[in-house]
Amino acid sequence: MTTLRKALEAASTLQELVEDGLQAVEKAHRGLIDAGIRAEFDDSIDIDTAFEEGHENEYRWDYLLGHRKSKRIVGLEPHSAANHEISRVIGKRSGALVHIRNHLQKGVAVTRWFWVASGNVDFLPVDKAVLRLAEGGITFVGRKLLKKHLA
Repeated sequence: MTTLRKALEAASTLQELVEDGLQAVEKAHRGLIDAGIRAEFDDSIDIDTAFEEGHENEYRWDYLLGHRKSKRIVGLEPHSAANHEISRVIGKRSGALVHIRNHLQKGVAVTRWFWVASGNVDFLPVDKAVLRLAEGGITFVGRKLLKKHLA
């Protein structure tokens, strides 16, 4: 059984939305994950779409990925990287935590939340932006998710 499928409650409505590998990730967003680590993800889910109904006007995180090697779940948010977007991305993570809590088995959690720039990076000053994100439980990885981020 794959990482996400195993982590979700058997009766979770998300079970039917889990896709093998990175198939739930939009093709354009797959390029934001280093080609050398893409095969390390055994499954994925587009939680933005999964939780859209009834939450259309709320911030929603984009993806959860099952990392085969570590057997951990990571969140991935491709989003424009600018200071005025920090609160929005932190809000997306907060919303995701609420939405997924009743879907994950007891004791299971998303271990890392990664924000990857879907365009230019415009953080000024960068150190304050990174600190604010870290306080919000999010790691900004720049323009590509790399192996070092998963270590």
